[in-house]
Amino acid sequence: MTATATHRAIDAVWRIESARLIAGIARIVGDVGLAEDLAQDALMAALERWPESGVPDNPGAWLMATAKHRAIDHFRRGKRLEQKHLELGYELQATQEKAIPDLEAAIDDQVGDDLLRLIFIACHPVLSREARVALTLRLLGGLSTEEIARAFLAPVPTVAQRIVRAKRTLAEARVPFEVPRDAELATRLSSVLEVIYLVFNEGYSATAGDDWMRPQLCEEALRLGRILAGLAPAEPEVHGLVGLMEIQASRLGARTGPSGEPIRLLDQDRARWDQLLIRRGLGALRRAEELGGASGPYALQAAIAACHARARTPGETDWARIVALYDALARLLPSPVVELNRAVAVTMALGPAAGLEVVDALASEPSLAGYHLLPSVRGDFLERLGRRDEARAEFERAAGLTRNARERELLLERARACASPAAEPG
Repeated sequence: MTATATHRAIDAVWRIESARLIAGIARIVGDVGLAEDLAQDALMAALERWPESGVPDNPGAWLMATAKHRAIDHFRRGKRLEQKHLELGYELQATQEKAIPDLEAAIDDQVGDDLLRLIFIACHPVLSREARVALTLRLLGGLSTEEIARAFLAPVPTVAQRIVRAKRTLAEARVPFEVPRDAELATRLSSVLEVIYLVFNEGYSATAGDDWMRPQLCEEALRLGRILAGLAPAEPEVHGLVGLMEIQASRLGARTGPSGEPIRLLDQDRARWDQLLIRRGLGALRRAEELGGASGPYALQAAIAACHARARTPGETDWARIVALYDALARLLPSPVVELNRAVAVTMALGPAAGLEVVDALASEPSLAGYHLLPSVRGDFLERLGRRDEARAEFERAAGLTRNARERELLLERARACASPAAEPG
């Protein structure tokens, strides 16, 4: 194997194994920042040795054993030498006496619990939302600081500082490396799901930049969601979120044209929707419902997505059911954004005048003052009503608010279309 091929193999192994490695070491040292440093040391050792020795048969076990040796070295230099040396030395001696498959089994015994603990630590509410997102992608997604910065169009130093501060905050707060229990579990799980969905949404509709989507973020969020569903199979909202993401991800290939231009939902070629992801999404939604979670916020949104997925054409969409689902969601989570989305469903079910009435009631909502989708949706309704001059003004206003170049061009194109003479009925 060439050096280049070996480095590619190391990159792939790191992307697959890093979360398990950090989680396993964090259980031993009780500090995710230190655990990541030790895991990185093991990676550096692999970069030095594997090009000459070749990639071992079980690279994950090799990295774990190396990281544990680094942990011993660390504690040997620290105040906790005797206690930790004995603990880790005994563990290493025991595992080294076994064959590699046995070592892997020993590691895997707790890997599920370790990963779950790591997810809850990375999404701990003591951290800001931005810090939770960055730390989750770093520790669980195996993304580099540069990759995270590129994904969110943030300066690399800003993201690096965000991650450093997050790890320091966790250490200073002495956040235990454990899965919360009882009443705290629901709150903490909600924070975990929020972070995963934030990552997905940023990939599905990029806030800023030249690209309409960033599919890598969607894939990473889906991967984390599936892992979480495997680790917490009795939590209906986890399945609800996975169902929502699977169904939405099924449309990724149809959401852009040949030049990357956005294609709206009703204009998409539904033959390009990924049927495997739809089936997986509907299956996850069904599990959420079987667990009694049909009325949870993510399950409700997954049910809305399912209405679109089941319709072979836009005309077959059950808009009345979508309105009812949005009504339930608005009662559960009152939000101007939910109400704006409900307005779209109301327009499709009852006509644009009814939808416009809902949107106009949101005009004075402070949280939507700079939200480009408010004038965008209002412009759409006005266009449907034939009030083209007003629609054009709204599309231009929306274009001035969005930070996404592709979306801005789409809105300006709609504004230009409104300025053109209306086509005569055929």
